[in-house]
Amino acid sequence: MVQWKMTNKEQFLIEHNKLSPLSLQATLVLLTRFREDKMSLFKNDDWSIDKLRRPFILWLTSLPQETKEDGAKHGKNKSAKKLFHPYPVTKS
Repeated sequence: MVQWKMTNKEQFLIEHNKLSPLSLQATLVLLTRFREDKMSLFKNDDWSIDKLRRPFILWLTSLPQETKEDGAKHGKNKSAKKLFHPYPVTKS
């Protein structure tokens, strides 16, 4: 019987990045998007490195490059809604 070590998202991120080359480094934003896209893999808040790392790598390598760069460099998803919309400066 296989027993998976139960971890949270932050622990999964640390362990995954420790084991991965730079091209496969992840962010919390990418992990959140992975969970949204692959809901069937999650029955609770468990982020087992043994159970989820391989599906995560396959999912990550299937993303368009700009999506990966957006999650890695900016820490936000391009499709995410903006919460703050600055008003244009008007002349009085």
